[in-house]
Order: sequence, then structure tokens, then C-alpha cells
Amino acid sequence: MKKNMGTIDKTLRIIVAIIIGILYYTGTISGMLGMILLILGAIFLLTSFISFCPLYLPFGLSTNKKEG
Repeated sequence: MKKNMGTIDKTLRIIVAIIIGILYYTGTISGMLGMILLILGAIFLLTSFISFCPLYLPFGLSTNKKEG
């Protein structure tokens, strides 16, 4: 897996995941929507920590700055 996520992308995903977690645990979002958003937040955290987004791959996208 080649890293395809830059620092800003990772930071935004972590912030969104934290906000989703807070909203879920305070009861602001609940039910099926809450569970779906919680899973999405977990995926955001995972992809941020490994610096790889599988959805970027088919489109050839990368927010990671090229070294050169």
C-alpha cells in the first residue's frame, strides 16, 4: 500500500471522526443513522492512521505531497 493521504486530509478525517463520536455518545445522533456514522468515523480513523484511502486508488487521487 502506497500512502496516498496528506497531513491536512488525515487531520480533517480525525476531527470529523471525533465530532461523530461526541455526537453519538451525547445522544445527539442515534439509531441506525448513528451507527452508520459511527462506523464511518471508525473508518476515517483507520484510514488516517495508515495514511491510505482505498477509495482514492481507482480514481488515481492522492493528497500526499510527492517527494522529489
